[in-house]
Amino acid sequence: MANYKEITSNGLWKNNPALVQLLGLCPLLAVTGSVVNALGLGIATMLVLVGSNIAVSLIRHAVSDAVKLPAFVMIIAAFTTCTELLMQAFTYELYQILGIFIPLIVTNCAILGRADAFACKNPLLPSAIDGFMMGLGFLLVLVTIGALREILGAGTLFDNMHLLLGESARAWTLTLFGDNYKGFLVAVLPPGAFFIAGLLIAIKNMVDIQLKNQASKNKVKATKGAKRVRTTGHVA
Repeated sequence: MANYKEITSNGLWKNNPALVQLLGLCPLLAVTGSVVNALGLGIATMLVLVGSNIAVSLIRHAVSDAVKLPAFVMIIAAFTTCTELLMQAFTYELYQILGIFIPLIVTNCAILGRADAFACKNPLLPSAIDGFMMGLGFLLVLVTIGALREILGAGTLFDNMHLLLGESARAWTLTLFGDNYKGFLVAVLPPGAFFIAGLLIAIKNMVDIQLKNQASKNKVKATKGAKRVRTTGHVA
């Protein structure tokens, strides 16, 4: 039976595609200049990841090892094309801004990696949940980097959200530092994305170390000699 708690934990934290596996870094660093760009690419990647995981799981008993990788790539390309057409139909301006990075979802190693490492070995539901959680973990990192770069680079947050969510989101723009803020150029450029991604990875590693130390302190130290287990669960 699949351990859905572990699948969720792996996707969001322990085996996060961006912070742990370091996969899909090219679009992550290139298009996260704002929240709307990061959210658009993150949702597109998550849709392809969920769809390809479901399709790969369904055909896992019908495809031999010799042709499974070409089959997986064709499935991923098909879902990427569907996502591309949907963005052209409903979010055309954002599609133009993201440009080549939407078709390049086909080459995202995180998607092919989950198809080969998980979906081709597991039933439909766990594979779908794995795709969703891995995609959600990737999306959250994208949005966090996009928010920090937008705040530091332009002094705003949620600017141009109408490109993804419609006219009702046009007024969501928050101006954080006033109209005279000149912006921090490095945050807008790709090196700024490198610095912020590195900072997030460092914070995650520090949290993991703290959790590990806390778990070690909570362990009951074994003592020498005979022991008796009380009805309360206490060992003495």
